[in-house]
Amino acid sequence: MVGGGQGAFIGAVHRAAAALDGQIELVAGAFSSDAARSRESGAALHLAPGRCYASYAEMFAAETKLPLGDRIDFVSIVTPNFLHFPVAKAALDHGFHVMCDKPMTFNLAEAKELAAIVKKSGLLFGLTHNYTGYPLVKEARARVRSGQLGAIRKVVVEYPQGWLASKLESSGQKQADWRTDPKRAGASCCMGDIGTHAENLAEYITGLRIETLCADLSTFIPGRPLDDDGNVLLRFAAAPGGQPAAKGLLHASQISVGEENGFNIRIYGEKGGLRWRQEEPNTLELLWPDRPAERVRTGVGALSPETAHASRLPAGHPEGFLEAFANLYKNFAATLRARLDGTTPTAFDLDFPGVEDGVRGMAFIETVVASSASKEKWVKFAQ
Repeated sequence: MVGGGQGAFIGAVHRAAAALDGQIELVAGAFSSDAARSRESGAALHLAPGRCYASYAEMFAAETKLPLGDRIDFVSIVTPNFLHFPVAKAALDHGFHVMCDKPMTFNLAEAKELAAIVKKSGLLFGLTHNYTGYPLVKEARARVRSGQLGAIRKVVVEYPQGWLASKLESSGQKQADWRTDPKRAGASCCMGDIGTHAENLAEYITGLRIETLCADLSTFIPGRPLDDDGNVLLRFAAAPGGQPAAKGLLHASQISVGEENGFNIRIYGEKGGLRWRQEEPNTLELLWPDRPAERVRTGVGALSPETAHASRLPAGHPEGFLEAFANLYKNFAATLRARLDGTTPTAFDLDFPGVEDGVRGMAFIETVVASSASKEKWVKFAQ
């Protein structure tokens, strides 16, 4: 692991998720840019002192000298955004597979360069758009792609939070501090942090690609240099068959007072619709024009094979954020194991976001920022 030392939030989430299925062991790390803190963090996790490194460069250099089977197999990157690219590039250059927190890089140029590096290396690259790991998100995707909703007409995806409704970064709160800093977060705070989840989920479930968008970003907290709220109109690329192209609305906010993590998506087709809410993730609602709405529950009834593969517990035992996160690590580990064993991973195992999803995410951020600043109404999705 690179990053995720004492006081970090997302590093602990990654460690818990990676460990959940007993397939991945944390054996080494460079947990902080401060060498002493890195070693203290490693010691607190009961790692061998010799594998608590002062820097990621030191770790990669030392680990490559160990025999195969003893060295690390892959690295999990959980640093602030500005370090994602250099750490990932260094890992790939040393022959290590990569799992990276999102957004993938600091900007689109880095994302494109990283995609080329991954392709040339032939190594695995995973990206933790963790909401794609929920069983009923996979069920929603299966329902849409099987044609049950018909041609998709409208997508409404929202991610309201309220944790940055005051200038929390002024208090020294670590997570607020770096996310609102353009030198570490990049061109966007709200859209980069949670808007990318909304973009990714909309494309993951529908299989459609955003083609153009019209964005309005706001910064409500005086003195905050990056956005904390945004509204985006979406136009998707036309689907085959001559159907009208789908339209959409994406709303993300970190100043919606009282909201926790109200991530939700609604999709409407010519035959039916669906609704899914992250705060009640074990329920999917199906909407029909000629009969009552249906509630689909995790573990109940005839669910798709993808949903069953992502479910761990019997019906009535809630599965949530960590389990969804762990599904990405489980699939990544199974794919990596197949690679190491010289076998072929299953389609289920290959179901985790990759480098192309990361490029799409960075293109979304840059297009939204450009659209909000432009006098033009609609801006073509960055390529």
